[in-house]
Amino acid sequence: MFFNKKSKEEVEQQQEVSSSELDELKKKILNASLPDNVTKVALKELEKIKYISTSSAEYTIGLNYIDCLLGLPWNEVTADSLDLRRAKEILDEDHYGLMEVKERILEFLAVRLLRAKKKIGVLVVDDEKLTCLNLQHVLEKDGYHVDYALNGRDALELIEKNNYDIVITDLKMRDIDGFGVLEAAKNKDTNIEVIIITGYATVSTAVSALKKGSYHFLSKPLQLDEIRDTVRKALNKRLVRLDPRGPILCFLGPPGTGKTSLGVSIARSLGRKFVRISLAGVRDEAQIRGHRRSYVGALPGRIIQEIKRCGSKNPVFMLDEMDKIGQDFKGDPAAPLLEVLDPEQNKHFVDHYLEVPFDLSKVMFIATANTLDTIPEPLLDRLEVLYLPGYTNAEKVQIAFKYLIPRAIKSAALEEVKVNFTKEGVEHLIRGYTKEVGLRGLNRQVEAICRKLAKEILLSADTNIQEIIVDVEKVESLLGPPRYVSQVLDAKDRVGVSTALAWTPTGGEILFVEATKMKGNNELILTGSLGDVLKESAQAALSYFKSKAEEFEIPEDFFSTHDIHIHVPAGAIPKDGPSAGLAIAAALYSLLKEMPCKREVGMTGEITLTGRVLPIGGVREKLMAAHLAGVKIVLLPEKNRPDLDKVPEDIKNSLRIIWIKDLKEALEFVV
Repeated sequence: MFFNKKSKEEVEQQQEVSSSELDELKKKILNASLPDNVTKVALKELEKIKYISTSSAEYTIGLNYIDCLLGLPWNEVTADSLDLRRAKEILDEDHYGLMEVKERILEFLAVRLLRAKKKIGVLVVDDEKLTCLNLQHVLEKDGYHVDYALNGRDALELIEKNNYDIVITDLKMRDIDGFGVLEAAKNKDTNIEVIIITGYATVSTAVSALKKGSYHFLSKPLQLDEIRDTVRKALNKRLVRLDPRGPILCFLGPPGTGKTSLGVSIARSLGRKFVRISLAGVRDEAQIRGHRRSYVGALPGRIIQEIKRCGSKNPVFMLDEMDKIGQDFKGDPAAPLLEVLDPEQNKHFVDHYLEVPFDLSKVMFIATANTLDTIPEPLLDRLEVLYLPGYTNAEKVQIAFKYLIPRAIKSAALEEVKVNFTKEGVEHLIRGYTKEVGLRGLNRQVEAICRKLAKEILLSADTNIQEIIVDVEKVESLLGPPRYVSQVLDAKDRVGVSTALAWTPTGGEILFVEATKMKGNNELILTGSLGDVLKESAQAALSYFKSKAEEFEIPEDFFSTHDIHIHVPAGAIPKDGPSAGLAIAAALYSLLKEMPCKREVGMTGEITLTGRVLPIGGVREKLMAAHLAGVKIVLLPEKNRPDLDKVPEDIKNSLRIIWIKDLKEALEFVV
């Protein structure tokens, strides 16, 4: 009996504590300035869990749901900085080069800033003309565009015709009073702030006005300073002035070219918070749209989670690695992203967990990707792609001295020692120890040098080291012999081996196409993980020489008595695309004529059965790869001539570029 009595007391005590907590939670809901529909949902959920045992899982689920609603920034925003010069300074300060990309970003911001800098529209409604004129005079001195109406009916017509940010209305008017003006304004646009003024203010009327969406309730006689201050505060709720409509920028480029850091710079230039999520490996639609609360461990989607975490309704939101979205039986994550990235739909984005609309229209979304091939077409249609090419060696040297070396010295605590990198040492570091077109590899090597210097200083017998020079010899003593050597200069010309220029998602690369012959019966053997398009290019090249056998003085019975084997080394790496057709044809020509193919001649271009050379993509990346590999002459399709404008001058000056229309023209330079 004693045990039962004690249990009953404990239960009653728990119920009292629970009831007290729920009362506190109700106060929080009512004081949280949530939208009306969200407040109703939260109170309904609170009422439901009152009758559920505190030990039940449903009780905890209900509390977590209310906590999530309270934690979301329904009205919290950060002020937009509308200074384009500052945005340009920040982009230049954070990023070297990338002139075309930075130019497009500034254009993107400029259009929105011009829209945002339009004068604030104010409508004054009062049946006393003198009051209207006084308010118009005072507010126009503050830089606002002010219209006035002498009755509610005229006010409704003006609200319907024009766009206003603020409406200041008298409460007591004929026909249509201030409440009617308030209702019309909110029906037109819920973002219009309405200030009601009356000479007969009562608590009940003020409460009624605020419940209907009025921003403030002022009593007469009017204090002009109070009016001005109230208008200013009302506009503070509308700090998000950049129009979200327009294309979603997508930064496309190899790893390490600064795609994510560009998003950070945009956020900093606008004065907004920065949020980033990686979409790599996301296969479940619920990760974007959230889980329904009927599931155990249900959570909001990652979009809502990050909005809640940053505490702002208008961050710069980066969707990283968009090209790596997955898809399986759990749904297609690209489908909810279509809604998220559409300003006409995301005003009322419904997360499955929240079950109430959340406005994402103030968020500035930015995407990144390494390649466009795997992005779904409907999603790609929402994006404006800005390509970030790789950095040249000259640009890498500047970036190393301006950003990477000072950062690495500080990270290794070497500020008290004068560490001087020579230009020759940095160039040797770039050529011999890094290969990619981005900066991550270079950054790792610079940091490795600084760490090794820190170790040397502490182990050295000389405790008073004042200066360290990092030149070519010092680089090799710290990092060992160079890991990469020129693929072209250190190789000999060979029969049946041509130099191809290829594009990959990580930048340009050099490929060697090898061809050999053996006794057989007219069989073509293709190896090296070649895709269908590349195999077709090999077939087309062979067919071309077969059809022109007499012209090229190839023996009549050669093809019927020989097999041809074409191989592209690095067989573990899949390769595809039409642009290797010219290099395959050159390797075959070298083999058939038994003349060595010039190793220093790189080439790219698609060929046809009649020998025409068609244009290809990735010219900048391929020329950069040729420059780094030691290629001296590059054969390019004639129709790619306009693409040369995007190639840096130092790359163009280091190469002899020959424009080719026909395969016969190309073969003159190959052997």
